[in-house]
Amino acid sequence: MAALDQQLERYAELIVKVGVNVQKHQEVFITASIETAPLARLVAGKAYEAGAKNVHVDWVDEALSRLKYEKAEDEVFTVFPEWETAKRNGFVERGAAFISIVSSSPDLLKGIDSQRIGSYQKASGQGLREFRRAIQSDKVSWTVVAASSKAWAAKVFPDVSEDEAVSKLWGAIFDSVRLHAPDPVQAWKEHNANLHSKVDILNERHYRKLHYRAPGTDLTIELHDKHLWVGASSVNVDGTSFMANMPTEEVFSVPLKEGVNGYVSSTKPLSYGGNIIDRFKITFENGRIVKTEAEEGGAILQQLVDTDEGSHYLGEIALVPHESPISQSGVLFYNTLFDENASNHLAIGSGYAFNVEGGKTMSPEELEQHGVNSSITHVDFMIGSADMDIDGIRPDGTVEPIFRKGNWAF
Repeated sequence: MAALDQQLERYAELIVKVGVNVQKHQEVFITASIETAPLARLVAGKAYEAGAKNVHVDWVDEALSRLKYEKAEDEVFTVFPEWETAKRNGFVERGAAFISIVSSSPDLLKGIDSQRIGSYQKASGQGLREFRRAIQSDKVSWTVVAASSKAWAAKVFPDVSEDEAVSKLWGAIFDSVRLHAPDPVQAWKEHNANLHSKVDILNERHYRKLHYRAPGTDLTIELHDKHLWVGASSVNVDGTSFMANMPTEEVFSVPLKEGVNGYVSSTKPLSYGGNIIDRFKITFENGRIVKTEAEEGGAILQQLVDTDEGSHYLGEIALVPHESPISQSGVLFYNTLFDENASNHLAIGSGYAFNVEGGKTMSPEELEQHGVNSSITHVDFMIGSADMDIDGIRPDGTVEPIFRKGNWAF
């Protein structure tokens, strides 16, 4: 336990210094499960040490969440509390840093009526629309990190005891965020520079289209003339750098909303709405999803696609080599924060404003004119494998390899 306590201390410091880069007199908003309270308290302590003015923790109890879905009246799932909306928007307006500590069971809502799940996903998406826009335009600093929990660990490591599973998941999390480096903060600086070098190459080449090929996948994605690739650290409206996801191994951009054609197959399970969606295929015509097929969780997948009009389109394309550390670990996390960093992926729903030139200051209407999809949802799903090839097509028709056999070709 003493060793774990030391690692959690280092982890909390990394979250505060690299994840959101807390500034003096800044407020901090943490979302965490009650099971992860020890880490949340350490993060709060490190934030105060960094000069935070106030740290607010929004606690989640998964058992109560499950009970609500089982027993509450139907109408509860069609509205999102106005006070929840006002609370988050207030913290945004005051320039707070947002830390989300994820730890939920991938099967939390297994067996729950998919209509209830879909209704509340839609209601919460509408209630948090302005908050999502602030996040997706880098108005504030934010990061998503993880903590081991009993139910999640049992899903990832089902063949060992509960205590061993929790310990192994902590180890996998620590490995993924480079916590075992002699100086984790310096290790992240070097990792940041490496990802930015890939970003620079892709932005210099300025491809007009990408063509994905793999078993079960033949997909062409067009890009707007003003698209931008980004990766690793971001900069908020006040000029403060932060790391939105820890871990992160991706570089990503935004597709032209109506420029996606073909079909793509998943290569990892998707944990969404407390359920698993697996072995699925999605077909696109002129950007729009026209067909979904899934061996597991098909109804949930269709609920996701039907969230609103924008959820019938893509909002993100992300490149992650098959040889990434998380992929090479061989651990299937059943959690998008990790699994998306082991695999090329796409996202259903809204696009990020900062993926087009000048996008951070554009109105929703201007972003739409630049082909950036708008939706109340944003859900990543994994499509990469060791068999995937990706070509970049320049405006003059020149075809160049970007990925070969799942890895960078440059």
